[in-house]
Amino acid sequence: MTLLILGVVLWWAAHLFKRVMPAQRAALGDKGKGIAAVLVLLSVVLMVIGYRAAPYIEFWPRMTPLVGINNLLMVFAFYLYAASGAKTAIARRIRHPQLTAVKVWAIAHLLVNGDLASIILFGGILAWSVVSVIVINRAEPNWVPPAPGPARKEVTAIVATVVVVGIVMMIHNWLGIQPWG
Repeated sequence: MTLLILGVVLWWAAHLFKRVMPAQRAALGDKGKGIAAVLVLLSVVLMVIGYRAAPYIEFWPRMTPLVGINNLLMVFAFYLYAASGAKTAIARRIRHPQLTAVKVWAIAHLLVNGDLASIILFGGILAWSVVSVIVINRAEPNWVPPAPGPARKEVTAIVATVVVVGIVMMIHNWLGIQPWG
């Protein structure tokens, strides 16, 4: 569990450093982007290794009906993430579509994974995304929605969602996890 917790803490630190300590981050210049990227990558590696090595300590069992809800939420999470880059209609209504996607992703995973390691991983990332929204909104209280984009951006986001969901499902299957139940 130590590696898992360290990975989640490092994720928080790497992502919030710019917002919590802007002067120190600015002093690093472009080199800071590389450092942040390495720290994020390291945090993901630690979370994956720590999660896979963690003992299974169950708090609630996996319930079959929640698998379908999880899958629908995951499609929505991937769409939100794709929509943010494409500046679709939903990205003009939600201030933080990527962080909202992370929240949906974390909640979906908590629905079907009631063990301690999952609570640490998905709950930790969920808490980070909530705190990130709060920190960003306090630092930048005024938000101007992006201008409407062409209709093809909506189609691009939908196609990207379908492709990425398929790839992620194949990766889960390859890892021995059956996400479709």
